[in-house]
Amino acid sequence: MGLARTEDSTMRGRNYPAIRQFTVFLENRVGQLLEVIRRFEGSRVKIVSLSITISAECAFVRFLLSHPEQGREILERAGLAIIESDLLGVEMPGGSQALLAICTALLQAEVNIIQAYPLLVRPHGRPVVALMVDNIDLAQETLAARGFTMITEADLQED
Repeated sequence: MGLARTEDSTMRGRNYPAIRQFTVFLENRVGQLLEVIRRFEGSRVKIVSLSITISAECAFVRFLLSHPEQGREILERAGLAIIESDLLGVEMPGGSQALLAICTALLQAEVNIIQAYPLLVRPHGRPVVALMVDNIDLAQETLAARGFTMITEADLQED
């Protein structure tokens, strides 16, 4: 299993068991977000999730994109400072306390959630939450063992 894990963690592809988040640093000025979003116009890249944190002087915009390789190229060509991170995309199970079930499983495994936000798309027709955690491998193993379904980058593409 050690060899397979090494291959999974070093190889990127359509079925990599995590989804990439791109954090872009912008000046806190009117129109900055629109300028970035317009850069995807005319491409096949769709924003599937978005989170914004604003301070007095700058904004941190986090994107999950339908086609992350092409999306990264677009952001880099724009000269934007970006950070790429791996997140888990977890399908919300049925029931009224779906998020509670996910949080409980991660707490029992002593995995901390650093960021969480919903996706704007519903792969497989189910709602999905994106999670940045402090131990992605343990989180994946824990959630999979408890029957949760994780999405891959391929699930975010509509074409």
